[in-house]
Amino acid sequence: MKILKLLNNKNFTILLIFFLTIYVQQLLATDSVDIWNLENNSKEITTTPEDNIIIEKKENKNLIYEMQLQKKNIRLINEDNDFSSKKSNIIGIYDPADNDLSINMWSYSDGLRILQLMEKINKIDLSKDSIEILDIVLLTNTFQPQNNISTTQFLNLKSDWLIKQSDLNLIKKYLIKNKNLKYKGDLLKFYIDEYLSKGDIASACEIFENLDSNFEDNYLSKFNIYCLINDKKNDVAQLQLDLLIESGFKNKFFENTFSYLMGYEVKIDKTVSEESLLDFHLSHLTNSNFIFNPTMTTSKLIWRYLSSFNLLASVESIDLQDKNKVFSIEKATSEKNYTEKDLFELYKRFMFNINQLLSVEQSFKVLPNHEARALVYQGILLEKNSEEKIKLIKILKDLFIQENISNAFDTELVKLLKLIDKVDVPSSHTSFYDFYIESSEIKISKIKFNNKILHQSKLLNYFTEKKNSKKNTEKELADILKKTKKNKKYFFSTKDIILLESLKSDGIKIPKNYDEMFELNQALVPVDLQILINNNETGLVLLRLVQIIGEDMIKDMDTETLYFIIDILNQLNIDKLRNKVLIKVLPLKV
Repeated sequence: MKILKLLNNKNFTILLIFFLTIYVQQLLATDSVDIWNLENNSKEITTTPEDNIIIEKKENKNLIYEMQLQKKNIRLINEDNDFSSKKSNIIGIYDPADNDLSINMWSYSDGLRILQLMEKINKIDLSKDSIEILDIVLLTNTFQPQNNISTTQFLNLKSDWLIKQSDLNLIKKYLIKNKNLKYKGDLLKFYIDEYLSKGDIASACEIFENLDSNFEDNYLSKFNIYCLINDKKNDVAQLQLDLLIESGFKNKFFENTFSYLMGYEVKIDKTVSEESLLDFHLSHLTNSNFIFNPTMTTSKLIWRYLSSFNLLASVESIDLQDKNKVFSIEKATSEKNYTEKDLFELYKRFMFNINQLLSVEQSFKVLPNHEARALVYQGILLEKNSEEKIKLIKILKDLFIQENISNAFDTELVKLLKLIDKVDVPSSHTSFYDFYIESSEIKISKIKFNNKILHQSKLLNYFTEKKNSKKNTEKELADILKKTKKNKKYFFSTKDIILLESLKSDGIKIPKNYDEMFELNQALVPVDLQILINNNETGLVLLRLVQIIGEDMIKDMDTETLYFIIDILNQLNIDKLRNKVLIKVLPLKV
């Protein structure tokens, strides 16, 4: 009994300690919550003003720490996004190193100046040399300018240039190399429509195999779906159309055509749609008795499509009294949808009286434009005198130019001029004759060296692709200067100075004992251009050079302008581009 009582006392003590422990823990837990939850328990805790100051300082310190941490995280995120954004904005084809350019060639330039300068350049009928430089400038992989120009505007400069040049192989390369490019709608539409208008459906559809099929443009989505059907991938085509419809797409013509091509429908509306080239093609594709008569308002693409698929009316069936129809044939010929042979066969069908044919130079002036051109052409065929013949040829070319259909008289023009011996061409028409004859001939020749003239000597090998070493070039230079010094009558031309300046720019040492023979000075560069050069605004500088060269071929420019251009390229250290220019202008014969 005594032992049991002792046990009960012991158990009671243990239980008491257990409950006290739990109670204390609850109090501590409550206190902990109250300390950090000051806002929720402000009514329950009494503090002094000094306590409030301490608490406020602690809160501010914690807040500042959290803000700094948040700011750091935001900065890191922005830096990542900025890098990603910059990386995604490197759009082009050529590696900057291919022409000694930099990936930052636009980074320091004002976008507004770029847009204004491109607007001026687009108004110039650029020469082949200008086009070559502008092609490099716009299609080199670079970061875009950061100020006063949007990504869309900058990329549109590239797309608009590619469309203007209409080099489909280059466009394909650009699209595939930049397959994730968001702003490619207009360029891709141009590309596929060009091939479709030429009847090359395979090439038009092939591009879609290399691109993401999620297009923001419904026309591209429709074309892609048509290509899938054309490639017998009906299940994928159906899936793509379903997804397009789910996104809100509605087009009764396309949906009906789709059902017909998929075999869901056996009949289809025979109405011809000219809303787009694809719709026109689908109208033709689904109608075995397709007939379409183009008019003056018919788009250029549809004219070409009709020509490619042999759907144009024969010139023999054209009503000569229908002047609009005749002009539509002339316009289509200028756009290369009818051949020049077809057009001039049409001209032969016109009937003129003997008086008109004997006095062509006066008679054509009172006739309607299309009849005037037909009369002058018949007069050319009948004329035996070379002087009178070339006079009529020039008149006919001018008549085409005035009507803005100059390209309708290109091949036949050269053919007619080649029937005339140059010695029989009157001096008043020599430039006209030379211009069209020379432009039709492809001249292939090699560099011819002349070691008696510095800028035509073997030193030019240094600027070719098979570039001589600096050591060999210095030795050759010393040898040529030594021989030149002995010739007291030798005069150092501007082209000689251009060559020496370029060698010096590349680190070629010119022997000092020949300094008195010539004087090397930098060309006078306008202040605005020099500022751009000093700021490494290479892209803008090259745009200015394109504007300066403009319609001219570099080889035909005066030597002072050449000196100015080469000096700029030397300052920018664009040696590869400079070398291309030098090889065009310095050799005796290229």
